[in-house]
Amino acid sequence: EVVRLILPEDQKISVTTITVGLSTVLTCNIRGALRPPIIWKRNGIILNFLDLEDINDFGEDDSLYITKVTTIHMGNYTCHAYGYEELYQTHILQVNAETRAREPGVSASLRCHAEGIPNPRITWLKNGVDILPKLSKQLTLLANGSELHISSVRYEDTGAYTCIAKNEVGVDEDISSLFIEDSARKTRLSVGNMFYIFSDDGITVLQPNECEIRRHIRPEERIFTSYEEICPRVEGEGTQSCLWASAVNVRDKYIYVTQPKQNRVMIIDIQTQKAMQSLDVDPLPTKLHYDKSHDQVWVLSWGDMRKSSLTLQVIPEASAGEDQHVIRAPFEGVEDFFIPPTNLIINHVRFGFIFNRSKSAVHKIDLETVTHIKTINFKNRSCLPQTMAYTHLGGYFFVQCRRSRSGAASPQLIIDSVTDAGDVSGTPYVSPDGRYLVSADEDSGRLRVQVFTVRGEIELIYDLQTNIHVSDLTFQPSFTEGNQYYIYATSHLQTDVLFVELSTGKRNVLKNLKDPITSKDWPWSSYNRIMKDSGLFGQYLITPAKDSLFVINGRQNTLRCEVSGIRRGNTVVWVGEV
Repeated sequence: EVVRLILPEDQKISVTTITVGLSTVLTCNIRGALRPPIIWKRNGIILNFLDLEDINDFGEDDSLYITKVTTIHMGNYTCHAYGYEELYQTHILQVNAETRAREPGVSASLRCHAEGIPNPRITWLKNGVDILPKLSKQLTLLANGSELHISSVRYEDTGAYTCIAKNEVGVDEDISSLFIEDSARKTRLSVGNMFYIFSDDGITVLQPNECEIRRHIRPEERIFTSYEEICPRVEGEGTQSCLWASAVNVRDKYIYVTQPKQNRVMIIDIQTQKAMQSLDVDPLPTKLHYDKSHDQVWVLSWGDMRKSSLTLQVIPEASAGEDQHVIRAPFEGVEDFFIPPTNLIINHVRFGFIFNRSKSAVHKIDLETVTHIKTINFKNRSCLPQTMAYTHLGGYFFVQCRRSRSGAASPQLIIDSVTDAGDVSGTPYVSPDGRYLVSADEDSGRLRVQVFTVRGEIELIYDLQTNIHVSDLTFQPSFTEGNQYYIYATSHLQTDVLFVELSTGKRNVLKNLKDPITSKDWPWSSYNRIMKDSGLFGQYLITPAKDSLFVINGRQNTLRCEVSGIRRGNTVVWVGEV
């Protein structure tokens, strides 16, 4: 029999907007007698519901059921009858999200950070009354309303200040109390809002606002539980020194840091600023990652400098901080791994990836059960994975591929369905809110900036040609424009630091920040000069030179100070409010 299929003209394209956490059904309205099976595609690729989180069922009527929608589900969904691709229906799925975080009142500047889709609008109340009519030279709103600044504070400025973030989805709010004391300033001892720098001479705790060293933990100090020296003296070496590779902050309670020479991970108690415990791990531990969703620290060890015995281990219940133990992950030949970061919208991550840089594949793993789920093969793309990045807007993973033997840059791959990313190459970096992708081509110096739309599509904003061959790059929230960022980038070889206003491409350079640590002195990664930010509300960044540290004021885009006498301080952790 002849198959006759119809699709009403007004149903060929539809836009569905849904809020994070709810469920939705995308219905295929192709009708007709003897209709063949319906095929669903997401962003042009045939959809296997096992591959995408919370797409549970196609339903008896071939509808697409999505439970617990998140921003990874954004995108274009099309359906057609098998064998009849010319007749198709498109659903454009847009996802709204609303969440908020705020910084407690410090002095007389209150900041409110809000993320949402669409961008939330921010308003302020004082003691329940709209503050807008009272704005003056003394009381001003900055950065699209995200910062409330009170100059020349007075006793009558004491009160409860409410930040309200609102978009089409809903409203959220929080309150900060501001107390005006005699000094017009809070002065309390704190172990938070500090950089912890791990260098040859131990651990330096630095307060960036005053460029003040608050604590110096020396190599000969003792670990509390074992009474071993923090950095044991080595026979034949004149001075007692430390060697560190990687460190992570565990909920502003503990810092875990690797000591490759000692084949161990040390745990620093932030409240007491003391080394509490050390854990024996496999030889030459070089990389740590804190999986906040499951409260576990992942440890990558090389075995030796030739990477002949690569292993991956897990430290569970990391924030407990007492009687810690190590579990071996059941994976072999793991040269690197990637676990997506959480943010204000996506606060739980289920999956990660492991890979070997000489094999054309990445392996998806379940972080809770520490088991292999599936292998994604890149052989037909000739891609040897080097690094990865992730955005929750559309749920894209970006894979940087190794350069070809001829030296030509290899394109990035996108794992939504393993499709080419066109002519984009370089190391991918994603902004904390997931909206921007910056790809840094180390050899050419090119920075390519792309943005993710509310429909889950990727659009190029601009290319920047620079002479900075990027070692590391980080995002600094703008203090003048809400929901915008600057990027700060260091160089492998040069003394300059580049900063770029992401929305406009305007750039400038901080010059002569001394020579970076050599690659020979930093064999653990390609990031021989890191750039470390101070979180959502922090205005300071830090970057090391060979024998000193530079503190940068991100609010003013200027150099704050140089701290001398800190050699090879390329392992840095920021600790916020404790």
